Amino acid sequence: MIEITNLSKTFTLHNQGGVVIPVMQGANLSVARGQCVALTGASGAGKSTLMRMIYGNYLAASGSILVDGVDVTKAEPREILQLRRETLGYVSQFLRVVPRVATIDVVAEPLLAVGVDGDVARARARDLLSRLRIPERLWSLSPTSFSGGEQQRVNIARGFAHEYPAMLLDEPTASLDAANRETVLTLIEEAKARGAAIVGIFHDEAARDRVCDREIDVSVYTPQAA
Repeated sequence: MIEITNLSKTFTLHNQGGVVIPVMQGANLSVARGQCVALTGASGAGKSTLMRMIYGNYLAASGSILVDGVDVTKAEPREILQLRRETLGYVSQFLRVVPRVATIDVVAEPLLAVGVDGDVARARARDLLSRLRIPERLWSLSPTSFSGGEQQRVNIARGFAHEYPAMLLDEPTASLDAANRETVLTLIEEAKARGAAIVGIFHDEAARDRVCDREIDVSVYTPQAA
């Protein structure tokens, strides 16, 4: 489902005379349907960089990233947008939404974008918001006014609303209380059971041990370690 081959990444420092900094070289990764792979390594090893390349936010210097047959490194912008809409979900640590849109519509939006009936989409949103303990009185309000923890849970609900065949998870259990952490781990297990291929960053070792099938230390792909 996700196949990464000989992937490399550099950053060019335009404000420092165009100096080119190599940050990743020769990365390889394969994630089958129903698998969850954890990216590990010290801070700065390239975990987030690799996730952003898979999602198409960063351009690769070389190599390939196949997600359900689409090579993200060569895809046109419209293909990337379609991939994100239909195939590749991303649960980041931060909620970015249009202000004044009701929370229930924020969560339902990924389903509406792929043509799911509005009533069905909002029913799924209600279920997820309930499971993640967002009080019903808040559903009609914009999440931009919520606490950080509430925004994180809305972001998780939105990320799991559509049954993406592939998912990227960036610290999905960070800062959650025990009950909501358990809910998120169950959502990940449910996604795996339906065949989703998942790549994640989990600093929570117990969570990683529970839901991940294997770990990839990305520091072996940094030029300094080569």
